[in-house]
Amino acid sequence: MSSAVRPQPWDVHRLPSAEGRTFLVTGGNAGIGYFVAEQLAGTGATVVLGSRDAAKADTAMASIRSRVPRADVRHLRLDLSNLSSLEASARALDLDRLDAVVCNAGVLLDQSPRRETGDGHELMFATNHLGHFALIARLAPLLAATPASRVVTTGSFVAKSARLDFADLRSTRDYRPKRTYARSKLAQMLFAFELDRRLRALGSTTLSVVNHPGGALDSLTPARPPLHVRTTGQRLRGLPAGVFVQGKQAAAWPAVRAVLDPSVRGGQLWGPRVLGLRGEPRLEPVRGPLADIEAAARLWTASAELTGVDPDFAA
Repeated sequence: MSSAVRPQPWDVHRLPSAEGRTFLVTGGNAGIGYFVAEQLAGTGATVVLGSRDAAKADTAMASIRSRVPRADVRHLRLDLSNLSSLEASARALDLDRLDAVVCNAGVLLDQSPRRETGDGHELMFATNHLGHFALIARLAPLLAATPASRVVTTGSFVAKSARLDFADLRSTRDYRPKRTYARSKLAQMLFAFELDRRLRALGSTTLSVVNHPGGALDSLTPARPPLHVRTTGQRLRGLPAGVFVQGKQAAAWPAVRAVLDPSVRGGQLWGPRVLGLRGEPRLEPVRGPLADIEAAARLWTASAELTGVDPDFAA
């Protein structure tokens, strides 16, 4: 991996122009994904919000346009939990170039019972990992045809202490919601690192970069009514937590830098500067479960079997 490359100075409030480029943000209609989309729209790029809910996407786009004059934002109907729908979604993009995909959308369940998709996969593993794996497979020809394109995967710091159970990837025997979520995020990140190794072996100009947002609270997130409404009481109650975590607008910074910064290299991991929980984005070491090359290769094979597709940038 190229994590030894020294990053260049970066100002999260003065982003470089990306006019003429096109970015897809999965889950760009809410949460951290919304702020990734809003910040990228401010660079002059075309930003496509991948969302299964058209009404929520319309609300998000209206919010972005109210803050970014002449913002070029669009909606792509995208349901990552429905694997059979992703081929049609990729065709519906109808683009001749795609400069970056931000794999941000995710599901977090904190209570039982276990939920399945229509394909029979556990919902968090299916949406967070398998859906993005299959989406990148569908978008591979377009990304490969776009010079210096990027796949930016948003993981989580909880993945750093997770371990995959290859005998039960879909958590059919021992379902624990928090553990299943952590494993789904680890799977996302391992896939992204393995994708970069394969891209480098091909000599591809496409980069695969990983980021995580640290800790993000709604109470510390700027209001974007009606998308996100924050009362004065909520803001005041959240202030003490601001010593350790941040709002979702700041949590978007690592992903935005991974998309835009010309000094970013494939195989890198970007996260918040202060203890990996808050602050401006910095380069982090890739170690522990994230550096398990054997597990990443094994996961790729299993994911291809479960989805019926295999990301191929050589075609």
